[in-house]
Amino acid sequence: MDRRFGAAAACAALILVGCSAGRPIALPDPPEPQSVSSSPSVPGVGDPGVHDPYFAHYGNGGYDVTAYALKIKYDPASGNLTGDVTITATAKQELRQFNLDLHGFTIDKIEIDKAAATFSRAADELTVKPATAIASGATFATRVTYAGIPQPITGSGLGSTGFLKSDETVFVAGQPEAASTWFPVNDHPSDKALYTIAITAPTASEVISNGVLEGQDKQPGWTTWRWREDQPMASYLATLAIGKFRVVESTHKGKPVRIAIAARIPVGQVDEAVAKTPEICDYLGGFFGDYPFDAYGAIVIDDPRVGFALETQSRPIYAASMIGGGDRGGIVAHELTHQWFGDSVSIADWRQIWLNEGFATYGQWMWVEHVGGDTVDESFEDNFSNASSAIWQVAPGDPGRTRVFDRSVYYRGAMTLHALRLTVGDDKFFQILKTWAAEKRNGNATTAEFVAHAEKISGAELSALFDAWLFGKGRPAHP
Repeated sequence: MDRRFGAAAACAALILVGCSAGRPIALPDPPEPQSVSSSPSVPGVGDPGVHDPYFAHYGNGGYDVTAYALKIKYDPASGNLTGDVTITATAKQELRQFNLDLHGFTIDKIEIDKAAATFSRAADELTVKPATAIASGATFATRVTYAGIPQPITGSGLGSTGFLKSDETVFVAGQPEAASTWFPVNDHPSDKALYTIAITAPTASEVISNGVLEGQDKQPGWTTWRWREDQPMASYLATLAIGKFRVVESTHKGKPVRIAIAARIPVGQVDEAVAKTPEICDYLGGFFGDYPFDAYGAIVIDDPRVGFALETQSRPIYAASMIGGGDRGGIVAHELTHQWFGDSVSIADWRQIWLNEGFATYGQWMWVEHVGGDTVDESFEDNFSNASSAIWQVAPGDPGRTRVFDRSVYYRGAMTLHALRLTVGDDKFFQILKTWAAEKRNGNATTAEFVAHAEKISGAELSALFDAWLFGKGRPAHP
């Protein structure tokens, strides 16, 4: 995700997070659902949370999802969404009860392997009890049918994330939570899965989602768009956009390119910015390895409340306000770097967030240098020269739950990578990044694993460097 920091970004109405000039972004403590307990696991009961060090109630324990099959129908006139979702998973323990995450909606029924299951709800926790216990190691399919008017997730000071409605479009975007606002899910990046997404909307609407468009089925007044994402995807990266868009289709290296821009955005610099998507991916691929997904694209929204871009898999979402000036700051490159670091290589928990944002900021700096802007060295020195910057007071390797998207995570995270580059040299540095992307492709990662990988490839002892740059308070020594 990319956010604007500084005076140009000062805006109390940002949908995802408010920001103020000169201050790091801080998220408030989200309230813990009453149903969540930090007590030890109970035999036969999947935990209502994966014990993420920052967001203990996010996700659910006891099973691993392998695939989601989403069938969604959305009526813009009424705002009503009906869903029929099948979740294929493998039990990691015996399960007499397990949880899913779902924000709002009315449940019609739940079936497990075609047998009726009972369920109960407490806030956004949906507790499911199968008719018979699921054996450890067994594969099982949970089908949930539901309906209602989607509501975003809101919190004091946090704004809204998830299913968002604008004048002519609806779209899904946000982190760390978003998916549960439109389908039942194990909503944590550690449980990546494959997706098929069938979205039915009025025929006059364009519909965009992740991955490859497999086809369209038309009924009187309605069209179903069938999308498939064949590479594992973290749930917050799943998206949809429905409404009035102008869509440009092409192919690049045998893969489809689909760029959708809200129709009321004037044709011009926004189009030019996202049209560079294949070019930017080719440039980044020279350093990070082959582009990891089966499709390219972009979704550009026009909503004055929204001031962010998000790395939704294979098809990032951009606020028009962030790239309307021709994207001189490299926002598109930031989100496309995430396709390697954040999407393909995903964080194991939210404490590892610098592995997403620090890497994406570094890719952004690389692209800006490539097109004639500040060099990466200059970007590093500009940030390093400010000894009183607040980034030196927030450790990007463990920023804390209320500062998970702090400026330090982005800029000091990127500076950590440049400090590594200055220490080991260009050849070893880019070998570290390329082999990291390859070895962790489609998986999850931690900072400790990256440090070990960097030491293995470079042959150097690097713990002191990473400790200073990722975990220390105060400005480290210049590398």
